[in-house]
Amino acid sequence: MSNTPRSTPTGRGSPLAPPNRFDAVHREADFEQLEPNDELLDDGRSVATEFLPDNSQSIVIENDSPDIPFRYSLNPYRGCEHGCSYCYARPYHEYLGLNSGLDFESKIFVKERAPELFREWLAKFKGEPSPIAMSGITDCYQPAERRYRLTRGCLAVALEARYPMMLITKNALVLRDLDLLRELASQRLVSVALSINTLDTELARVMEPRTSSPAARLRAVHELSAAGVPTQVMVAPVIPGLNDCDIPSVLKTAADAGASGAGYNLLRLPLNVKLVFLDWLARTQPTKREKVESHIRLTRDGELTSSQFSQRMRGSGLLAEQIQRTFRVFATKYHLDRRLPTPDTSQFVPPPDQSGQLRLF
Repeated sequence: MSNTPRSTPTGRGSPLAPPNRFDAVHREADFEQLEPNDELLDDGRSVATEFLPDNSQSIVIENDSPDIPFRYSLNPYRGCEHGCSYCYARPYHEYLGLNSGLDFESKIFVKERAPELFREWLAKFKGEPSPIAMSGITDCYQPAERRYRLTRGCLAVALEARYPMMLITKNALVLRDLDLLRELASQRLVSVALSINTLDTELARVMEPRTSSPAARLRAVHELSAAGVPTQVMVAPVIPGLNDCDIPSVLKTAADAGASGAGYNLLRLPLNVKLVFLDWLARTQPTKREKVESHIRLTRDGELTSSQFSQRMRGSGLLAEQIQRTFRVFATKYHLDRRLPTPDTSQFVPPPDQSGQLRLF
């Protein structure tokens, strides 16, 4: 069972504390003995964000998944303040002994040595350069980045080493680093993707409570594109029965803002993400709940999710095919079916190892 307070904390995507699948003992809060105006309930309506040290000794992750378009990724933070109800990264917090609900968005682990660790990785790198994605898991421009500036630090290291980067974010904070991005772009070393899955400001506010508004993200698309930074829009995730009808309008507006390309992913609900998303759906979209859940199942062979590499990003069945055709038709119509420029991997120069250790080869 999940631990559910009576009210959703202000500015949070989920009030739940789903049981950690690695814990043998689970606890559940009992609010029945409290009066509706009890001070304890009032305190629960505001949950402060905690920033915790992450002492990771490495920063770049390598993957070989056939449906992920990058080999390496770099994540300066664990957890994400954005609080998106559907975030597939939520279960990663369970490895830290926390829950994939409220803990994921209120207990943020900060890799304060991220730029230093990135420099060390580049200094030792001997393989074939391939673009590094920031971030493959949690958003590298979540609000914590205003304070810690780790993404900016990593971009500065990439610029020094002439190493190609790929950024994806829901936050217009990316514009703060326009100076670095412009310089990287001038050397064909960077691309940026803004995730925009609806133009409905109210829906975005409740679904992605601490992200930038759709309008702010579109302004970021415009300013990045105007500065010569290859920019695309990701319609992600597409939630059948809720925002799939927004695909044409999002693509048209993205094209008008200057985007060079577009992509999409279907909603994924692995592990306890199902509990968080279905709870959010019941709380915020009660009249659409049955329709949305039914449509999700139509794209997942009767289930709510799929982990198969060939299906997890696109789904299966007639409805999934219809969503894919709709995206392709309008991406073609608005000239967003083009690939972004191939990054130049030939310029990479390993930075000096801070330890003073010389390279043998």
